[in-house]
Amino acid sequence: MDWFNGLHPVIQALLATTFTWAVTALGAAGGFAAKQLSRRTLDGMLGFAAGVMIAASYWSLLAPAIEMSEGKDIPIWVPPAVGFLVGGIFLWGIDKMLPHLHIGFSAEETEGIKTSWRWTTLIMEMCHNSKGNR
Repeated sequence: MDWFNGLHPVIQALLATTFTWAVTALGAAGGFAAKQLSRRTLDGMLGFAAGVMIAASYWSLLAPAIEMSEGKDIPIWVPPAVGFLVGGIFLWGIDKMLPHLHIGFSAEETEGIKTSWRWTTLIMEMCHNSKGNR
């Protein structure tokens, strides 16, 4: 790893980004390569992805927040808990405001602010929505 540490930081960032893109593309290619995936396989993939995201959330957000809270006049769990709750409330509000449509529903069943957007646009908004499906 000495060769990597000796590189310019911009090159390091480029290589790290390229690596993460490549492994994400490789994982997605598996989904496109299979004609039909069993429900069990899909559930396993979803469980794995959820585990990765929970681990990333803890090590990248919660653990540093708890560490930064040490030595304050309040318990160390208060700032991360407040941040977690505020983030959840923010996502709930965005879900209520942004117009979106879940796959399998008619255009009349849109959620959020009513709009004249077409069905395909509403589905794409759903893909960017924090919930994805209900």
